[in-house]
Amino acid sequence: MPHPPFTGDYAAILKKYWGHDTFRPLQLETIESVAAGRDTLVLMPTGGGKSVIYQVPALASEGVCIVITPLISLMKDQVDRLRSRRILAEAIHGGRGRQEIDRVLDNCIYGDVKFLYISPERVDSELFRMRFAKMKVSLIAVDEAHCISQWGYDFRPAYLQIARLRDLQPEAAILALTASATPKVAADIMQHLRFREPNLKQMSFARANLSYVVRRTEDKREHLLRIVNNVPGSGIVYVRTREKTETVAKFLQENGIEADSYHGGMGYLTRSLKQENWTGGKTRVIVATNAFGMGIDKADVRFVIHYDICDSLEAYYQEAGRAGRDGRPAYAVMLLSGDDPSRVANRLRLEFPPVDTIRTIYEGLFNYLQVAIGEGKHRAFAFNIHEFAARMKLFPPTVVNALKILQQNGYLILTDETDNPPRIRFIVQRDDLYRMRVTRRELDHILTVLLRQYTGLFSDFVPIDEQELAQLSGYTVNHIHELLRQLWQLHVIRYIPGNRSPMLILSEERLPGADVRISPESYKRRQEVAQERIDAVFRYAENETECRSLVIQNYFGEQTDLPCGRCDICRERRKHTEPQSSAARRDEIRRQIAERLAAGPLDLKTLAGGIRYEIDALLGEVAAMTAEGKIIEEKSGKLRINR
Repeated sequence: MPHPPFTGDYAAILKKYWGHDTFRPLQLETIESVAAGRDTLVLMPTGGGKSVIYQVPALASEGVCIVITPLISLMKDQVDRLRSRRILAEAIHGGRGRQEIDRVLDNCIYGDVKFLYISPERVDSELFRMRFAKMKVSLIAVDEAHCISQWGYDFRPAYLQIARLRDLQPEAAILALTASATPKVAADIMQHLRFREPNLKQMSFARANLSYVVRRTEDKREHLLRIVNNVPGSGIVYVRTREKTETVAKFLQENGIEADSYHGGMGYLTRSLKQENWTGGKTRVIVATNAFGMGIDKADVRFVIHYDICDSLEAYYQEAGRAGRDGRPAYAVMLLSGDDPSRVANRLRLEFPPVDTIRTIYEGLFNYLQVAIGEGKHRAFAFNIHEFAARMKLFPPTVVNALKILQQNGYLILTDETDNPPRIRFIVQRDDLYRMRVTRRELDHILTVLLRQYTGLFSDFVPIDEQELAQLSGYTVNHIHELLRQLWQLHVIRYIPGNRSPMLILSEERLPGADVRISPESYKRRQEVAQERIDAVFRYAENETECRSLVIQNYFGEQTDLPCGRCDICRERRKHTEPQSSAARRDEIRRQIAERLAAGPLDLKTLAGGIRYEIDALLGEVAAMTAEGKIIEEKSGKLRINR
């Protein structure tokens, strides 16, 4: 099938749907590359506007853009945003039933769907590939593309199947997107996606307004409190455990800080409310695990503090980069204590449980799910990891890491927490069901609708859409719930109510425990890679001579020797090496800042317009004066003298 032509004015599309007059750096260059049919890999920091890069060219072309992403919550958010702009978008994930998926795929072939979001696991579905081959595909966008590389920090085997789509739609270009990747990972991404030629677009990893700081302290709480009190504005504090989100948030609250906790174990509504309160300014500081931040659009974050050490510089860079997206001065602070190396070493041991333990968890998992040897392939289950870990009498992180290794070896898929639809299965024979319809006339109508609408109800649990059933039957959703409960009480069906939890999908049938093979590549080599990544974090943290921004830039292969001038290393060097004339120069910049602000608060752009020194020097002194408490940034973003 020939590639659909890209037509139209990209700037006009940006203005029409997003209201912006100009593109951000690298956006238009990448859009033109994709529109020319070139496979393109884009390295763009979080908040750089990656979604616009595939959405604009897709809107300028006929056909549907396939977006592959592992983040179900982000998938739903993007679909909602596109629909709010009157752009037809759909998503297929584990929470949707077979009939609903059929409808969506048909609409992609025969309807006007512009964007179809799918998980990488969907690529391996025969149903999807058959329909995909019939679609007019404008572009294939692969989000979180680093997941395709075994040398990346979040390898997912399902990503390796994406290249199979090239055989079905050879004319469609691939756009791969990620916030960070080392040169080795970038090359791996392009190879596994079968790029026709290498084509890498990369933004600088430097953040002109972000000051990187590492603080050594044996009292992290007190140091945290000092930072939060000295740096005005909104912030994020990242910790490792769910329990610590609550204890650190409570500590801040007891010291007069409007703080709250956030982690993945909280209910959906609870998390949404906490996120909304923080985004809207009701909560100043959110203390969170790394479950917080993906897809959150808040530009005025003034500080991100890592209370605990990250697993990789990739993760640190992404999380720290959530500060200062508005371009104003912001801080990324890492707290380091003497016992952090031993804590991290222990964490790394937990991340790779012994192979015998993994096999034990494999067998315990199938027993827990009540799946016999030789059965279970492609079955899906709502899965409570903590309940399973308690039953196995194992530490939950050990279970999580064992499941990750089993996933990397192709035995199962553990999805992000998502909304799971209700499921039913008939547990009576067809003849018994017919007699039930005759004797219980009040149930006949709902049974008729179920049998017409869904197949496979006598052999397996089938996802159902209660809203759809209400529309087809003429009943209310509440009445549908009541009828299903009656059928369950009469032992006609087994009924699993809708819930929000991770989904566990079995990729293969159950094997005897002794036959479960863990490949050396997914265990020993990945163990070595994990160690290399954490060593890079400690080299960054313990470094006392090289600009921190340069350490990060060089890690990602950006060759530069221009120091940032804002990190703690650069500032310390200035104190000891700058001549007296430079100190006088700093004093003069500060005098001019104070003079300009004496008449009232000013935004940074207006302030800079009246000062004759270069912007980098000005930004450095503004950041320093803010840290020292001499000037304050108001909620509006304007700066004022602290009197």
